[in-house]
Amino acid sequence: MSETHVSSTSISAAAPRAAQSESAGGEHSALRVAALQMVSTPEPERNLAEAERLMAEAAADGAQLVLLPEYFCFMGFKDTDKLAVREAYGDGPIQRFLADAARRHKLWVIGGTLPIAAPEPSRVLNTTLVFDPQGNEAARYDKIHLFNFEKGEESFDEARTICPGGEVRTFQSPFGRVGLSVCYDLRFPELYRRMGDCALMVVPSAFTYTTGRAHWEMLLRARAVENQCYVLAAAQGGKHENGRRTWGHSMLIDPWGEIVAVRDEGAGVVAGTLERARIDEVRQSLPAWRHRVLG
Repeated sequence: MSETHVSSTSISAAAPRAAQSESAGGEHSALRVAALQMVSTPEPERNLAEAERLMAEAAADGAQLVLLPEYFCFMGFKDTDKLAVREAYGDGPIQRFLADAARRHKLWVIGGTLPIAAPEPSRVLNTTLVFDPQGNEAARYDKIHLFNFEKGEESFDEARTICPGGEVRTFQSPFGRVGLSVCYDLRFPELYRRMGDCALMVVPSAFTYTTGRAHWEMLLRARAVENQCYVLAAAQGGKHENGRRTWGHSMLIDPWGEIVAVRDEGAGVVAGTLERARIDEVRQSLPAWRHRVLG
């Protein structure tokens, strides 16, 4: 395991108190955020305990918003194993855990993904739930694009056990609008354009080692540059008990495409401070967001 921080001169990496300041419009001019990288197991209880440990670490460092990775709560041996831990929307141990953690640590919690019951009994929805610091649900996003990959011995087809979502979702945070996406969504820039003017876009993921090594960083940086906003990505990162290997490299990227902080593999916290002034600086010097013509 290793952790590397790459700092821009315009980014504060350690100023939790500054994150409390507000702009004239009432939004915070800065916000401390954290991506939580995990190596999840087939045992939900162990995964929730690890998520709690990482959230407590992030909160102690001053984080006000945390992002968990895709499948943070469960990585089974077979695709169909997730059916056994699915929850009805609105209640269940994983949903209660996320709400309680948000309330306990006084954090905005973007809960990676968890399996939510779908109309078809043989499939689930791969769902992101967002909870505010009072533990109230603030947003829900069902993953739209389903991963399919065949190369050598690697074979993935999420459509076998997952129903796709159909709605683009954002929510209003103290720092501004946050756009929700999951993993394979990252390859579809039109989704991010549909989110509108966001201050932050998030990408909880479980990228494979093969595809992550090839494309993960370039896609994340492209989404930040295209939309001139911050991108926060929380990944699964390491060798899992089910034999799968995920790429990791959870990171925070600024609106210029600079990597603020990154962790290559292993469980841990990747933290940084979002600054409204940085977004304004980038958009003023290169006003690509205002120059949009299509869509």
